[in-house]
Amino acid sequence: MQKKFEEYARLLIEVGLNVQKGQNLGISCPVDCAWFARMCASAAYDVGCREVIMRWQDDQLTREKYLRADDEVFDETPQWQADMLNGYANEGAAYLAISARDPENLKGVDPERIVRSQRSSSQALKDFYHQQMSNGMPWCIASIPIPSWAEKVFPDCGEQEAMDKLWEAIFQAVRISGSGDAVQRWQEHLDTLKIRVDKLNDLRLESLHYTNSLGTDLTIRLPENHLWAGGAGMSKAGHSFIANMPTEEIFTAPLRGGMDGVVYASLPLCHDGNIIDGFHFVIREGKIVEAHARTGEETLKAAISVDEGAAYFGEVALVPYDSPISNQKILFYNTLFDENASCHLAFGRAYPECVTGGEEMTTEELAAEGLNDSITHVDFMVGTADLSIVGRTRDGREVPIFVDGNFAI
Repeated sequence: MQKKFEEYARLLIEVGLNVQKGQNLGISCPVDCAWFARMCASAAYDVGCREVIMRWQDDQLTREKYLRADDEVFDETPQWQADMLNGYANEGAAYLAISARDPENLKGVDPERIVRSQRSSSQALKDFYHQQMSNGMPWCIASIPIPSWAEKVFPDCGEQEAMDKLWEAIFQAVRISGSGDAVQRWQEHLDTLKIRVDKLNDLRLESLHYTNSLGTDLTIRLPENHLWAGGAGMSKAGHSFIANMPTEEIFTAPLRGGMDGVVYASLPLCHDGNIIDGFHFVIREGKIVEAHARTGEETLKAAISVDEGAAYFGEVALVPYDSPISNQKILFYNTLFDENASCHLAFGRAYPECVTGGEEMTTEELAAEGLNDSITHVDFMVGTADLSIVGRTRDGREVPIFVDGNFAI
């Protein structure tokens, strides 16, 4: 296993972030995963990183804060924190987020406190999030197991067996076999994604129509100058990076105001330390007008209410049902993995790269192109084995994009 751990750390630093000589690196990591953060830091220094700056997190302390801290705390973000994160982002530092948390860590917490904290941090860290969303800096989200998460994924196993199984599932998802060929396997994967991206961009689609047996019947119009993206991104400094490891998706932005119908989630959503399950949205002129959930409805309604743009959509992502993560038949309770096992949508902010020239546009210019803006961006899964997606091109042709859950192009 040690060999795989080291290969994973190198993969994140050298391919996920493509850390350059003299570049700073920020790492956000749970204290339970400190050993892996040290491994990533060592790999970064090996390639010439200038300095590694750590941000530590702890599930138990986070829960204690939301339950017991003074109420006004949730409307505040420390200035030192804003200065640090905004400053490093504006200079183009690399940023690695090691996402490993108990999926139900904030169960029972007042959702209004979570929303208020999110509003405060989004305002204070405006530069950081802008640079992240517009590829102003290389960033990468990755995960490693912790016991509470592993036991949720594999409830019939003891702690160590669950941890071992989750490690193997993650290694499989990120193409690490232990043979040292992960970089080559990733390059082949990125090449495959690019072929599909190019095909979708060549179609010049006007809209997409989703249907499946869950009851989804949704029409999505696309901005006139939309672009499909996927795989590796390019930072403004001209260096490639991969924002999510693993990644199987090809994505674009919908036209704000251009979605109509009903969409049913195909998998539970773990959001803000709560699990939302059995949910669907009714959408009119791009806006969520009804939200229903069998479990976690209060959390869901809070998520789409953080600001005006949270009730509109920012991403349309295509992932074949027959894909490496989907074929593991594991519910990860972690969006990083579950979204890469299924076609998904996201309510909230759109990525500027999804329209021609978008990374250089102002918020107002992006809005004029039809992109949604919000302080949030939440992915949820809609793909099924019988999902049909029919595209309509700008010259009026109908093109099957997905048939029976998989690409038809």
